Amino acid sequence: MMKRGLFFIGLTLACLMTFGQTTPLLRPVPDFGFANFDDNELQYPSGESPMMERFFNKLDSVVFFGKGNVNIMHIGGSHVQAGTFTQRFRDNLMNISPDLIGGQYFVFPFSAGKTNNPSHFMVDYTGEWDYCRNAVVRDYDKTMGLAGAAVWTSDPEASISIITRARSASSITPEFVFNKVTVLGYSETDDVIPVVEHDGLTIDGEHNADKDSFVFRLPSFTDSICIKVNAVDDEFVLTGILLENGMTGINVHGIGVNGASLPSYLRCDNFERDLQLIKPDLVIFGIGINDASASDFDKDTFKHNYDLLIAAIRRVNPDCALLFITNNDSYKRVKKKKYAVNTNGKVVQEAFLELGKKYDAAVWDQFYIMGGLESMKAWEKAKLAQKDKVHFTADGYQLMGDLLYNAFLESYMDHVRQNAKR
Repeated sequence: MMKRGLFFIGLTLACLMTFGQTTPLLRPVPDFGFANFDDNELQYPSGESPMMERFFNKLDSVVFFGKGNVNIMHIGGSHVQAGTFTQRFRDNLMNISPDLIGGQYFVFPFSAGKTNNPSHFMVDYTGEWDYCRNAVVRDYDKTMGLAGAAVWTSDPEASISIITRARSASSITPEFVFNKVTVLGYSETDDVIPVVEHDGLTIDGEHNADKDSFVFRLPSFTDSICIKVNAVDDEFVLTGILLENGMTGINVHGIGVNGASLPSYLRCDNFERDLQLIKPDLVIFGIGINDASASDFDKDTFKHNYDLLIAAIRRVNPDCALLFITNNDSYKRVKKKKYAVNTNGKVVQEAFLELGKKYDAAVWDQFYIMGGLESMKAWEKAKLAQKDKVHFTADGYQLMGDLLYNAFLESYMDHVRQNAKR
């Protein structure tokens, strides 16, 4: 039934696109005079992207025939940690058909670190937990991985609970259930062993010391889990959680840390090792807003740091497609209530276009689409950006998620049209 449903969706999509009709799958967006929404598209600075074409071919198998999975990773700073941008993009993809919900979900329990949790899953915790993140060097006393953060405890009563969706009738987030949990974490002595509680059962995990992981297999599907840590003589450091269900579909992982820049992720020793768990087919890069705010920002250094990060990703998956998002327009605070436009936004835009050409990658020019230099004031006036003139409001992030999705879908539709003509 699922494969027939997907095939029908795919066939409908192909027919609409082949005959040049507008697909109802695109999200409606408002018309703002200060923005360039008519030019909302993915650019290919080198003229082609063989790896994006390979990704779209893999997406064809999922959408048309219900075979396999595609893994998309969106990585950035606070724009991604907030979750709204990434989740809106994911929800749009999922709502093409409920059958597209994939088999993986990588999460980190930010709430246990007393910082903002992404909006698309809920976290509860007991006991005392400490927190560090890759963006703050003085806090960098724990070995971190893909999540770019760590929480740790020596409290024998400590626990972390995860619920993968907001339990409300108004939520458009599709339900994600799972029956396998991989907890990434370690203790100095290896004596602290986490357990999972599920439906009144206490489940032990399979420990892999080389990967600092504990794998728990549940007897049934669920949307919630409680991880308990009996830390008595040592502390346990948790660096990420992967939830899986073995199903076919599209997986979208949001990796974001407040204040993170490119060097922040480059200093995560286990980034590449943990990335093997999801082995992304497409990485959407949203790192740059914090790099560009530095007083000593240098374009060549910025591009070199991207070279290093891309090399790590390509070692995990040499065929991984890349999509760069240019920085949003932003301002720097120069006095208590005085702001000056960050002119590095234009420089970073040029850097991303150059990276797109170098790597045969796609570029979504958010900087231009939102209106270019000094446009953030207009977004703030429209209640789409916050007063700090760096971050968006929830409505603003949702709009960005819709715009990115529309540009992505239009590019995918071009791929389907070309294949239909052959």
